[in-house]
Amino acid sequence: MFIPQDFVPEGTCDLSENQIHYLRNVLRLSPDAPLRVFNGKDGEWRATLLEIGKKRGSILLDAPLREQISAPDIWAVFAPIKKTRLDFITEKATELGATKLIPVMTDHCVNARINTARMEAQVIEAAEQCERLDVPDVSGLIPLAKLLETWPKTRTLIICAESGDALPFAAAVKQAGDAPLAVLTGPEGGFSDAELTLLAAQDFTVMADLGPRILRAETALLAALAGLQLTQG
Repeated sequence: MFIPQDFVPEGTCDLSENQIHYLRNVLRLSPDAPLRVFNGKDGEWRATLLEIGKKRGSILLDAPLREQISAPDIWAVFAPIKKTRLDFITEKATELGATKLIPVMTDHCVNARINTARMEAQVIEAAEQCERLDVPDVSGLIPLAKLLETWPKTRTLIICAESGDALPFAAAVKQAGDAPLAVLTGPEGGFSDAELTLLAAQDFTVMADLGPRILRAETALLAALAGLQLTQG
């Protein structure tokens, strides 16, 4: 369970309303029940449920179980799609190790609104379920041009798009060398010609080909993240 507080032995942490509801009404736990908790920086800890009322709940921290793992810093940048499939992307990108999720507005986007709070709740739930010890950051929706203007120049952005200059995905990753990585996938209608020209003109981008088949937007992002997971560890 994700507890966004500092951990110290014999320390106590208050539970949120959602956590109280889940432990009390879904799992039906009682005081003294054992728990495993993490905060994204201090590893996984053993804890005990101290109090679980209708509106109040707390835990007692015991001792560390696992040290914090230093995972590859991989960003997932994507054009938002329909709600159900966006939920799927959020969950699976978390499972595949993305450390930051950045929805980006493009010319052919079909979904111009993002519920950031919903995404933040989903990445926490997915992190808990897959037992990773950190939670991805979730950014607000940003226009593509603004994203490129503010992009950290030391991070390579791998563009997953059909292009005559695109390298095979593995070759694109190799070309990036030791730079931190991010992957960008487009909307259901693909990037516009103007966007492809803009993307190719950036010093920090590499065009990558995900193979001979046409992939759905969510499949493309997850394929790219899986490829990075295999190569980056």
